[in-house]
Amino acid sequence: YLINGEKLWCSNGNVADVLIVVARTPDKIVNGKAKKQITCFIVETKTPGFEVAYRCDFLGCRGIINGILRFKDVKVPAENILSNPGDGLKIALTTLNTGRLTLAGGCIGAAKQCLNIARRGATERVQWGGPIGKHDAIAGKLAEMAAYVFAMESVWEYSSLLADSTNRDFRLEAAITKLFCSEATWKIADEALQIRGGRGYEKAQSLRGRGEKAYPIERILREVRINRIIEGTSEIMHLFIAREALDFHMKTLVPIADPAASVGLKTKAALAAAVKYAIWYPKLYRPARPFKDYGFVSGKMSAHMRFVEKTGKRLARMIFRLMLRYQQGLEKKQQLISRVVDIGVELFAMAATCSRAETMLVIKRRNYEKSVELADLFCKGARKRIERSFEDIAENNDRQSYKVAQGVLEGEYYFLEDGIVKNEGK
Repeated sequence: YLINGEKLWCSNGNVADVLIVVARTPDKIVNGKAKKQITCFIVETKTPGFEVAYRCDFLGCRGIINGILRFKDVKVPAENILSNPGDGLKIALTTLNTGRLTLAGGCIGAAKQCLNIARRGATERVQWGGPIGKHDAIAGKLAEMAAYVFAMESVWEYSSLLADSTNRDFRLEAAITKLFCSEATWKIADEALQIRGGRGYEKAQSLRGRGEKAYPIERILREVRINRIIEGTSEIMHLFIAREALDFHMKTLVPIADPAASVGLKTKAALAAAVKYAIWYPKLYRPARPFKDYGFVSGKMSAHMRFVEKTGKRLARMIFRLMLRYQQGLEKKQQLISRVVDIGVELFAMAATCSRAETMLVIKRRNYEKSVELADLFCKGARKRIERSFEDIAENNDRQSYKVAQGVLEGEYYFLEDGIVKNEGK
């Protein structure tokens, strides 16, 4: 095989001896039609034709080397194919699942550091007669940070257990974990810097140079920003999770709206859908189970789990109505979809958090009482966020905001850029 092309951003690819390269290979003919083939190759960087064309410089992540890798007629023997020809995309996506969980684990470590620094800063800095952590505004931030750290770790532990189980498809859980942890960490880092104030914005070496404690919160803020981008941006994660959630409906309803399908096929699909939904939809109106049926010792955790079950059914009904209203056009309603996904992510986080707190309570793990308190606080906040998302699904300004955005792209609001030196990117 001869490999040609460029790869932008391959972590430590500039200094690696061996690369796993995913490349397009000749199509395979299946039933008379060409099927695209993506294949994984093991490539040694000493092979003639391989070149490190450029090293990039970033906001953070200074510990890795990244850049542009160039391949020009790089000869790779067939023996260097990883798995089988055509398995490349499957291998890459499987690797993404694990990568999303390891990224989330790193987010948790960063969030814990932020909580540690914020706690110390809020204890050490005295204002208006007492430590700033005693003042309500800062206390609220610290409490929310602590609750989120517990929730993040709960979500990550649950998804990691799924990943360690054999023959489990954990794509959805990995995506939710990555989205939840990366977004929460960014918020926690921002709040930690806010609590530290000017000292948070100042670099650690500068603080050390003038004799103050060198908490590197500004560096952490720079480092964690990438987590909302790599391994799938938050926007892509929303769409990926939505696709998984809508898969049941898409497979059921799309054949009915297929313009290429015959009347007979559409009728058959409609009858099948009617039977399927006649069985499925009424179940969504069944009342949630009594508290005792969850088997939880903690009444608070049982109450939150009951909310998760009840709201999960409410969300399913909402998704069904949205599918009926927008049909295939729903995939273009990305702001709407994001709110639906946000509700699902919050429910997932609530369930994982309650489960972990309950487990700690039952086995009497260290600080189990505090864990229930943290889980309760997180779930109360999640309930409010969920209700806001439902309200925004029912009533929003999406159409107007899209219109304004297109006006921005077309230069209709160019006057907003008056008074600046235009940056042409040179």
